[in-house]
Amino acid sequence: MYQPTPKLFCQHLLPCLALSLSMLFAAKAFAHGETPPSLKGVSIIPTPGLLDGPNPIVTDQTAVIELGKALFWDIQVGSDGTACASCHFHAGADARFRNQLSPGMLHTGASTRRTFEATASGAIGGANYTLKQSDFPLYRLADPTDRDSAVLFQTDDVVSSSGTFLARYRHSNAPRGMDRCTPLNNNIFHSRGLNTRQVETRQAPSVINASFNFRNFWDGSANNIFNGVSQFGLRDQDARIWVLQSNGSVSLEAIALENASMASQAVAAVLDTREMSCRNRQFPDVGRKLLPRAPLAFQRIHADDSVLGPLRHDSGRGLDTTYESLIKKSFAPRFWSAAGDLALPGDSGDTRYTQMEANFSLFFGLALQLYQDTLVSDETPFDRPRLPGPMPQRPRGFNDQQQRGLEVFMDTHCFLCHGGPTLSNAAHPKILFPTSTLSPRLVNRRTLNGAFSGSGVIFGLFDEGFFNTSVSPTSHDRGLGGTDPFGNPLSLSRQYLNRLGDGKPMPDPVTVNSCQMDNSFSQSFLVSELIDDPYITGSCGSRVHAAKIPRPSVLQAELQKFEQGRLMTAVDGAFKSPSLRNVELTGPYMHDGSLLTLEQVVDFYARGGNFNNPQHFATTVFPQDISDSDKAALVVFLKSLTDERVRWERAPFDHPELRIPHGHNTRATNANSRLARDRFMTIPAVGKDGRDPTLGPLMPFHTLLEP
Repeated sequence: MYQPTPKLFCQHLLPCLALSLSMLFAAKAFAHGETPPSLKGVSIIPTPGLLDGPNPIVTDQTAVIELGKALFWDIQVGSDGTACASCHFHAGADARFRNQLSPGMLHTGASTRRTFEATASGAIGGANYTLKQSDFPLYRLADPTDRDSAVLFQTDDVVSSSGTFLARYRHSNAPRGMDRCTPLNNNIFHSRGLNTRQVETRQAPSVINASFNFRNFWDGSANNIFNGVSQFGLRDQDARIWVLQSNGSVSLEAIALENASMASQAVAAVLDTREMSCRNRQFPDVGRKLLPRAPLAFQRIHADDSVLGPLRHDSGRGLDTTYESLIKKSFAPRFWSAAGDLALPGDSGDTRYTQMEANFSLFFGLALQLYQDTLVSDETPFDRPRLPGPMPQRPRGFNDQQQRGLEVFMDTHCFLCHGGPTLSNAAHPKILFPTSTLSPRLVNRRTLNGAFSGSGVIFGLFDEGFFNTSVSPTSHDRGLGGTDPFGNPLSLSRQYLNRLGDGKPMPDPVTVNSCQMDNSFSQSFLVSELIDDPYITGSCGSRVHAAKIPRPSVLQAELQKFEQGRLMTAVDGAFKSPSLRNVELTGPYMHDGSLLTLEQVVDFYARGGNFNNPQHFATTVFPQDISDSDKAALVVFLKSLTDERVRWERAPFDHPELRIPHGHNTRATNANSRLARDRFMTIPAVGKDGRDPTLGPLMPFHTLLEP
């Protein structure tokens, strides 16, 4: 473990040495502990009141999944031909390689945040650039195994996903399901004097198995609670939906649907002005466009589509129904059947909408959630029954190299961030800690840095499942350390510290029990500095002694110290720990798309990351001496996490045809246009039996690139 930089440590040397040694031995014992379990048979945590209860929101689960799949793959949803699937078509991720570079737009205050830099291959890069294998990694060392070797190349540019043109919304009466928008001058995404499609600021993670997560997006901003309107849950206090009352009146009501992060994620993408929408478009406008239309009207549907086949139009294109009909079949009438038109809250214009149009965000989010709940990949070699024997237990059929890779995975502490059946600590706590008798653990306190010298150890508060592994400097992207549009911390840890200081409820209504943390506050504070924790929910059992928190005066004094003293939060530059399932097919890797291959990923972790960020988890990601043969075995193990149904797009991973923008020609779309003409990649429709053998299976991202 490397020597930490901040001077925030235990007060005496001997206790620190004893604690460091105990942690080391505990880590070694734990490293050979129980193998992460199979995902087979693990259920997604349900959303109360969605499908159950006396008055469920969804009345027909089959119909709502049909609706969700249609909406996810339909190019009519975006303002200019982008679907949700445009960034999630390849094992749930994005495998495009043209016009996929974005400048370091989240690198606040940097001169490079609005300009592209040269690539590692020496090319100019920029908008409409075609990626090559030699452009990776985006942070290049003379010796990939040594973090302290000479830096040959670095950039704050990221590899992400091409989205929409920069434009202002006018109306939805354009042909082929497009919106009519006025192009705006784009000083970043342009080529040869023409606007190109904008590119997102972070890499698109896979949506497969994402329904198991407590929160979604790399920074956790897709809230566990869905408010029917936006991604921010109860933080968005103005979010309301229209509900028909028994007396025939319609009123605005707040809803709070738990365990619905996928719905929160879905509604965010549709109105994102880099991803899918022209500026000033509202969700009711999307509803007004889509409701009378045939779903997927311009896309082929395979006759044997596992969900949409029975609804397929005789022409083979689109469905023989409308979005309006599917919504009426899927949702309780109180959300769509009111007569008359409604004015949106706070809208000073004259535009009015039907109740179905006004509530379209509710239908959209929940339909996509229930469709994506079906995208569970639990038929991998790793999910086979485990053979009896020493830990880690061997899955039946594993060869010796796969088993050695599993042992390396455990020995090198990979499971500390990629644990549980989804191989991600960002999973819902009830999945990650199924035997816990307390409320779900979402905030934890773990050893951040440690050493066998007088410098001792640091403990850091962190959000479970979010880690700073020093892929890039924290200044490039604060990740979980950022705030929402209402000024609240995205981090639950920071919300918790605020509550300990002022006693006010957290913006996210979660329970944090101090006695659940790996390292209690009593390990850092004197008895006289602590008080009994008044916020405990449930019984702490044998850890009741750990139910202590700092006195408010002590807390305020610590927060004024360098890195918040003994109350350091490890959230700046932290990102969601993604599932490793199907990781073979979901490159490029990391939130910035900076690593091309699994071999590069393994080298990154073996050298202990790229930087020494102050909030880097040095007890989890630190330099380790891993042999070349063990690295190769670890890669082989990671490939054993691929579900062959995903590789071959067999049900439930089959899909309609999709035509995706994939870079640009040098000409304008027409003589009077300021937009570069799109090039397209066509993904053929696939039925329940999977890809035609002539197409071959899905391939790893790096194999699609020229050298």
